[in-house]
Amino acid sequence: MFLGRYNHSLDAKGRVAIPARFRDLLGSDAVITRGIDRCLSLYPMDAWNPLAEKVSSLSISDPDARAFRRMVFAEAANVELDKQGRINIPSDLRQFAGLDTEVLIVGMHTYVELWSPEAWATQAEMMEQEGSSIAQRLATLI
Repeated sequence: MFLGRYNHSLDAKGRVAIPARFRDLLGSDAVITRGIDRCLSLYPMDAWNPLAEKVSSLSISDPDARAFRRMVFAEAANVELDKQGRINIPSDLRQFAGLDTEVLIVGMHTYVELWSPEAWATQAEMMEQEGSSIAQRLATLI
């Protein structure tokens, strides 16, 4: 399972090293796409395939479902770990997430999020301020 937060550099070619403890979980083939909160989501194939099936099953007659399908699939890309354990993040996805020289790699149990330090700081501030109220609203789900 993917847990923890790691800070890594993004090189000039758009490559970032995946933390060693995440590499075996990702396997040799993974999918990267837009995340919902201005981050990127990186999925091992065993997590991507069920998600892709669920998204694909959304009604094409629903405008929100069509928009969500586009968000998930239009900019998704297969990525492979190189011999140094790096992935190459496509330039359009780097631009979307505001990735420049540093990337925060955050484990999310079944997948990984990639954040710019600035966007993560905003997210962390929100979690600090609203964490208890979020937990209360979601308490019935646990």
